[in-house]
Amino acid sequence: MTTSLVNKFIATRELTLKLVEQLNPEDTVVQPIVDVSPPKWHLAHTTWFFENFILKKYRTNFKPYHPLYDYLFNSYYQSQGTRVARDMRGYHPRPLLKEIIAYRQTVDAQMLELMRSGSISDELLELIELGINHEQQHQELLITDLKYIWGLSPLFPVYKELKNQESPRSAPLSWLSINEGIYEIGELGTSFHFDNESPRHNTFLHRFEIASRPVNVGEYLDFMEDGGYKEWRHWLHEGWQWLNSNQIEAPLYWQRGDSTWLMYTLNGLRELNREEILTHISFYEADAFARWKGLRLPTEQEWEVAAGVYGSNDSSNNFLDNQLFHPSIVTQGNKAFLGEVWEWTNSAYLPYPKFKPWEGSVGEYNGKFMVNQMVLRGGSCATPKNHIRATYRNFFHPHLRWQFTGARLARDL
Repeated sequence: MTTSLVNKFIATRELTLKLVEQLNPEDTVVQPIVDVSPPKWHLAHTTWFFENFILKKYRTNFKPYHPLYDYLFNSYYQSQGTRVARDMRGYHPRPLLKEIIAYRQTVDAQMLELMRSGSISDELLELIELGINHEQQHQELLITDLKYIWGLSPLFPVYKELKNQESPRSAPLSWLSINEGIYEIGELGTSFHFDNESPRHNTFLHRFEIASRPVNVGEYLDFMEDGGYKEWRHWLHEGWQWLNSNQIEAPLYWQRGDSTWLMYTLNGLRELNREEILTHISFYEADAFARWKGLRLPTEQEWEVAAGVYGSNDSSNNFLDNQLFHPSIVTQGNKAFLGEVWEWTNSAYLPYPKFKPWEGSVGEYNGKFMVNQMVLRGGSCATPKNHIRATYRNFFHPHLRWQFTGARLARDL
């Protein structure tokens, strides 16, 4: 086992605990909607993943930590047996948070013993890498789920207080051109990636331009002030039904103040800054805004090609590692495509040509969700920096907004 992978395992597991160290037990058990899981469940499920898919298979005479944890902390793996319904994860105050921490410590010790035991098969190496990346996904979910839980409170709890925040001007929007032609997209397979990112294949693109940065708050306020939420012509039929059925009038976490709009962030409740990146919008809202502008959202193929051509400054962008827990302000003409907000694309989540899911139980990871969802690209301020890449395909139903979701515009030439 390579030292680097052992260190990555340790660092990932420690970071998850660090993300919850300031929470009280009461914070970790709440589940207000089906899409949000309690923080305590994330702590347990990521541990169950290592126990169930690795220790159970590779440890001699293995005994599960608790006979009912398979039932409590399996997420959606049909092959792994019965499980708690997704919308009932918050119904179980037991096991206690301290018992989940003990569970993590026990599994971590067994994992490290296995990883340091000598010769390790390629299959085991791949499963460990998958488990680490799986936990990184749940680190992001833990942050966004906690924000939704706290965002319902009139007390508007602060996760991290930011002091002496500057307010620089947002970079002017410019247009980045991509010529017509055949391009390769998808992962080559030389390093870890999820099965839905492959195989690498050709795609034809017409000439187009893509915005140098995501949409900011000021631009979206112009849409709202022009009656954007009241004019059906901007909206897809399902989007218009969703808007009216749910009485939507602004992005998630926005509320009207006495004289201006306020926004709840994990740094507290505050006034909007027109220069900051727009976030917490649905696909429907992103699409309606683009139509109002006389533009469109890019396809995921266009996005990936543009990110490969222009995304040279990605390492300086805002990720979970920056510990801001909110999108920053894109300045100085930075054309980074990774970090800040997940960007809705105009592509349905479908398999690539000749796609094959992973073999075995982990084959349930991505492929079975390839219906009725839209692709997002780029990662966010809650995504670990070493987890994201230009080929990464996230996917959500078009009405969802609790993730750090935004938009980048495109136009035909």
